[in-house]
Amino acid sequence: MKIISIRALPGRNAYSHHSVIKMTVDLEVLYQIPTMEIPNFNEKLINILPTLKEHKCSEGYKGGFIARLQRGTYLAHVLEHIAIELQNLMGYSISYGKARRDSSPTVYNIIFSYMNEVAGIEAGKLAFRIVNELIEGNEITIKEEIKNIKNKALKIELGPSTKAIEKAARQREIPVMRIGKGSLLQLGYGAKSKLIQATLTENASCIAVDIACDKELTNHLLHQNNIPVPMGEIAYTEEDAVEIAKDIGYPVVAKPFNGNQGKYVFLNLNTDEQLVKAYKTIYGQVSYPLIEKHIYGDHFRILVVKDKVVAAAQRIPAHVIGDGIHSIKTLIDIENENPKRGEGHEKALTKIKIDEVLLFFLKKNNKTLASIPYKGETVYLRENDNLSTGGTAIDVTDKVHEDVKKICVKAAAIIGLDVAGVDITTTDITKPLSETRGAIIEVNAAPGIRMHHDPSLGMARNVAKEIVASLFSEEYEPIPVISVSGTNGKTTTTRMIRHILKEAGYNVGMAVTGGIYIGDECVEVGDTTGPSSARRILMDKTVTAAVLETARGGIINRGLGYDLADIGIITNITDDHLGIDGIETLEEMAHLKAVVVEAIKKQGYGILNADDRYCLAIKDRVFGKLILFSKHADNIHILKHLEEGGNAVYLKNQIIYLANKQEQIPVMNIKDIPATYGGILIHNVENSLAAIAGAWGMGIEIERIQTALKKFKSDERQNPGRFNIYDIGDFKVIVDYGHNYEGYKRIIEGLHKMKANKLIGVIGVPGDRLDANIYDIGILSGKSFDHIFIKEDRDLRGRKPREVANLLYQGCIDNGKAAQQLEIELLEDIALEKAINIAKAGDIIVVFYEKREKIMEIIHFYQQQYDMASGSKKEILMSM
Repeated sequence: MKIISIRALPGRNAYSHHSVIKMTVDLEVLYQIPTMEIPNFNEKLINILPTLKEHKCSEGYKGGFIARLQRGTYLAHVLEHIAIELQNLMGYSISYGKARRDSSPTVYNIIFSYMNEVAGIEAGKLAFRIVNELIEGNEITIKEEIKNIKNKALKIELGPSTKAIEKAARQREIPVMRIGKGSLLQLGYGAKSKLIQATLTENASCIAVDIACDKELTNHLLHQNNIPVPMGEIAYTEEDAVEIAKDIGYPVVAKPFNGNQGKYVFLNLNTDEQLVKAYKTIYGQVSYPLIEKHIYGDHFRILVVKDKVVAAAQRIPAHVIGDGIHSIKTLIDIENENPKRGEGHEKALTKIKIDEVLLFFLKKNNKTLASIPYKGETVYLRENDNLSTGGTAIDVTDKVHEDVKKICVKAAAIIGLDVAGVDITTTDITKPLSETRGAIIEVNAAPGIRMHHDPSLGMARNVAKEIVASLFSEEYEPIPVISVSGTNGKTTTTRMIRHILKEAGYNVGMAVTGGIYIGDECVEVGDTTGPSSARRILMDKTVTAAVLETARGGIINRGLGYDLADIGIITNITDDHLGIDGIETLEEMAHLKAVVVEAIKKQGYGILNADDRYCLAIKDRVFGKLILFSKHADNIHILKHLEEGGNAVYLKNQIIYLANKQEQIPVMNIKDIPATYGGILIHNVENSLAAIAGAWGMGIEIERIQTALKKFKSDERQNPGRFNIYDIGDFKVIVDYGHNYEGYKRIIEGLHKMKANKLIGVIGVPGDRLDANIYDIGILSGKSFDHIFIKEDRDLRGRKPREVANLLYQGCIDNGKAAQQLEIELLEDIALEKAINIAKAGDIIVVFYEKREKIMEIIHFYQQQYDMASGSKKEILMSM
């Protein structure tokens, strides 16, 4: 066995609307061997992973998977369940999985959910190793490996604050994209998006954050505005520290002037000796200490969002309660077993760490780790109360005095933070600070919010919801997202929709086969129809509408690059790309493409071709509302859909109509759409129907649609590589990306309606098509062209040289084409030159290209030469 590939599909995908791992494995000689025929396999597996007994599997009851094992199941199925259970043992609740055969009988795609990408991928790898070891008869233990994977996974785990923000955004149906492996999230798309890192929003300036990080500067600004703060200043030497302490009077506090999370904070220092020791610790570990007057009282965190206090918590320092038996060290170990405690920000509470600060505090209170507290004695382990150092929190939101709230809101505004954690020390939070001699100790940018969402005592406060609400008003409307898929026509349809939206005033981000466009600028050239291209558009702050060509390969290998679309369009489903990635039939291809019309907003539209039976087969899977389009007004599926109250776009007497049960609205004559060449290019008529349906679903006015499509031409500028016509002297060259049988057929149908002396074809097919498909294109070409030059793509896609060309040649010959009318010229640029050299007045050459740029160089060269020679082909040939 071997792993061919393993990757995460982080968005909606061909297998699930949740994130999955796709692990492709070659089972080799083991692909037909059931588990019961492998000696001791089942027994050893259950011994290693006894919790597999909980798996229901397809049986529908606990123990169902074990029953399948005992009857005999195949290793791909076993790998799926092991990968799921390993993640469960790490603390991730996973249940979804499937195993599906790929195009080769020994190769399987193992699909299973994940919550943490590292955990998911490593679980897949470990599952594979477990199976291999069991087959070899080796002993294996996995407890330590699971622990190591979990520790590795925690490094990319979103913290509780970030998770809460993500959840709150999704509850508002605001899409969320994680950027990188840290805690930076993009909420929303394009011009309507906001960046947030933990609770630090893009609205906070760098200056505001820098001020909050500089505790001395924060105190200075607040003091100038008559807000109570402790006296203090930075000490650059030990002598400075002692002198400052004497000036302001003991007791004092020593803490890093730019610290966070309560690290290396020493409170209630009463002697020079204590202060100097604290100074040395802080200076050695972090930075220069800030020496402040100690404020007596309890410690509170007040959370300010925008211009109001949304939560408050009293923070209790890390502590243990004695039982008269165990030492402080043992009590800490016991408390750290609390399931609510985890590493860092993993859980609601953080494990208590034994460090220099903790030991210093115990010593100051005449205790050590070996001390045994009496039963019921509360032993505080630190003076600072941050959750990140093991503290706990009690909700006091409803107790905070109004004057205290006003001061906190004012402090956040002075610093310039829209989200701020204001730390207050006071003896009574229900009274004004002026009465209690309390003070603001710090103002924190990016305050943690887990203490409010999951307090140790008191009511939970959904402050993440408040933060998201501060970024997005109740009237928030996301930018529209239109996704276009299908076998043929999706590029032209995407470009047409972009043109319509541009006419309607949108700054459109578009991803198509030819590249990524932001407005009128091409920012990336290439085949950009996958999820990474979609994400690039959706991350652009200038984009007010996104139109995305969504190809088969991206869907199956990476998933969608967006969450939900407003419009999902499938132009058609025809014979192409079969035999790749486990897709063997058109029914399976339709099932794959269906994700585009499933991933639709509730009020969005799925748009399908009513003339295509495979599109019709998935119409019940459209999640939003359905619009059907057809070239025929009397299409029975259109008529039924209208009768049932649906919407349709159809062609009648060369007029495109929008229709529902109540009315038919004429849009325009197809002859007025330049891309149809007076209606002779039926495939562009279909693309126009799909584009108009998409624009209708978007609510674009008919006048805008008309104006846009009247301007849209199938030329090098607006629709490059799609039936572009070039004049070279007295004959024409047509450039098109027909790359499958249906694409060839539609182009040829259009050519036969054009006046031509002879048709000359420069033909080729990508090598990853089935032999039969390539041969059929040869037959069609042999029947349709007067002379044919057969070329091959430079990227053979696994084929041998001349293999594709020979299949095309044989198809042409079998259709009766004479050998003297055929020529194999593998390089498409040379093949085109040869076609140009035999062309006569009135001829039409059509070249089905692989690399458009090279083809265009040749065409432009010959155009220039013909212009220079006044159209005399003879003069050109003589000069070469």
